[in-house]
Amino acid sequence: MKKYWIKKGLMFFVFFTAMLLLVAFIVMGLWNALLPAVLGVNTITFIQALGILLLSKILFGGFRRGSSERGRQWKMKFQEKMASMTLEEKEKFQSEWKNRFGGRWNMQRPEPLI
Repeated sequence: MKKYWIKKGLMFFVFFTAMLLLVAFIVMGLWNALLPAVLGVNTITFIQALGILLLSKILFGGFRRGSSERGRQWKMKFQEKMASMTLEEKEKFQSEWKNRFGGRWNMQRPEPLI
């Protein structure tokens, strides 16, 4: 099981690095193809393209994982749906969830200590 997570982490790192390099090359290519002719600015290097990409992410995108409001709406909708289910429907949903995702998550809540 530990090998699975190491392999998954390594694949994520490789994919993230490859996407970062690809986007940086796209920024550099677009900058060098368009801006010197349009605005008369100098061409940039790959490292400068990475810097511009990081700066634009900080200024315009931030580092959030997504809209927290959207996540809250989804969570509330899911809780309402679960509250309206009968016991049999909940058990069917839980068993289907375990079958679909390999049973890695235990859907039962732990018993309270008190």
